[in-house]
Amino acid sequence: MRNWAQRALGVTGEFDVLPTIGSKELVAWLPTFLKSKSVNYPEIAYPTYLVGALIAQAQATPVGISPATWKKADLTWINSPSNPTGRVHSREELQAAIDFSRKNGAVLASDECYLNFPSTGKTAPISILSVAAGDNKNLLSVVSLSKRSNLAGYRAGLIVGDVQLISQIREIRKHAGMLVPGPVQRAMAVALGDEVHVAEQAARYAARRDVLRPALESAGFSIEFTDAGLYIWCTRKESDWDSITWLADRGVLATPGRFYGEAGSQHIRVALTATDAQIKNAAIRIASTHV
Repeated sequence: MRNWAQRALGVTGEFDVLPTIGSKELVAWLPTFLKSKSVNYPEIAYPTYLVGALIAQAQATPVGISPATWKKADLTWINSPSNPTGRVHSREELQAAIDFSRKNGAVLASDECYLNFPSTGKTAPISILSVAAGDNKNLLSVVSLSKRSNLAGYRAGLIVGDVQLISQIREIRKHAGMLVPGPVQRAMAVALGDEVHVAEQAARYAARRDVLRPALESAGFSIEFTDAGLYIWCTRKESDWDSITWLADRGVLATPGRFYGEAGSQHIRVALTATDAQIKNAAIRIASTHV
């Protein structure tokens, strides 16, 4: 796993790797493990960042992309590529987040579960650890094999980064009985040793995006971000529930943007996780002028 982290994440310097029972579980429990009293999380985000802060009884603050707007906090989450928007942080944005961490002595956790799925023609997302230039203090990269290798049922994830932080997490976690079973770790090692299936999966999602995107645009939706990941983030400048109802009338299910924060209340998230045939059928339904 260390070799994979160096190769795939670009991590250098002193670091550690710890397998986790999934990444969702790690996101939910990290504030508790770190005894965080305050947590920053993206204003449009996967709900578990907020849930994790609530479990720890920490003050939770939704924040924008720029650290210039962030409050000082014990733990700050960033998510690139983003769920739900597919937005990818630039190297400069990642560096600004690292600078915030170093200035405030705060933990910065980067959820990188969709790192392997760039959009066709887009610059590949990069790990925060590749920007850190070997100084990994207070930095954690969170990785999942659920998406990368279709191992969702295995609950297979890992964290990479600050040696002291991971040691602290390991000591607490082992008493909570949250150890990753040996057979799952062996399966993880095999999956991390193969990039062929990952490239095939990335191409599959990119092709589905290319099918759905023009259909949504023909129906009046504007596609925003969607530079990577498993989703299309779009809007018709109307209530997300109106958009959801319009799609449902055509037999297509999507997720209201407000599920990811009030800032998403005029957006919807369209998943690319159906089969190729289902995606093609959905595109035909969306592009049709008939209900």
